[in-house]
Amino acid sequence: MTDDHNQHDKKAKQAILANIEKYGCHLALLEADNYLPAFVYSIGLFKKFGHPEIICFGLPTEVMAAIINHACDLVKKGETIVTHKLYSGFLNGYDIQFLPVEKDYYSNYVGYAGWFYDMSFDFPLLQLVWPDKQHYFPWETDFNPNWKFKQPLLDRNTDFKFYEERNLGVYTTRQAFKGNPILYVYHNEDGDWQFHTSLEPNLDDAMLVCLEKITKIDPTINDLYHLQLGWWAWRDSKDDEWKWEKDSSKE
Repeated sequence: MTDDHNQHDKKAKQAILANIEKYGCHLALLEADNYLPAFVYSIGLFKKFGHPEIICFGLPTEVMAAIINHACDLVKKGETIVTHKLYSGFLNGYDIQFLPVEKDYYSNYVGYAGWFYDMSFDFPLLQLVWPDKQHYFPWETDFNPNWKFKQPLLDRNTDFKFYEERNLGVYTTRQAFKGNPILYVYHNEDGDWQFHTSLEPNLDDAMLVCLEKITKIDPTINDLYHLQLGWWAWRDSKDDEWKWEKDSSKE
């Protein structure tokens, strides 16, 4: 089984290297699920050109692939893309910008690139950010609030990775505030979150608190930022890795 896995990895790297040689980079495309937006990122710009890799969120995957390929074409011509500068020519009628990505986000979003670079995240990464229809960017006051979570801003907020407002009301029990570890997390179909210290919590101990408070009690809760609607996660202790799956008990 190990030999088969190694052979698969070898073939996958050969395919990526062939794309890098032919096109300048390989593209990893991740489709949207019922909670997170789609995103696309490059692999190979750093290897071939010494240029930062690029990631983009929230548009149709074919559109994001096209605009990252456009960036690759500019890099192949010798241009170095820089941050906090308006660029035209990527989206028809709209300027875009690039932001530097914090390393804390690499394992969340570009794990396949880390694998390609020999299990290392020692490469630079830029996020291509697009504006709303009124040309406002997500960090500007008048940006369309309905689009706020279509593209997370990966240059900030490493302490809070959820696609939610920090003051979102979530359910927990008093035991979580008495030092008991949170071991069970539910993301309901209706979007509600539950964070419990036991599999069968007592409703008499229920509390409604803001999501940010939960992440401050236990920062490892951030590892579940991606939990889909209708899924749950669990672990045996605070030191164990989270496991997750669809919550079939609700079907």
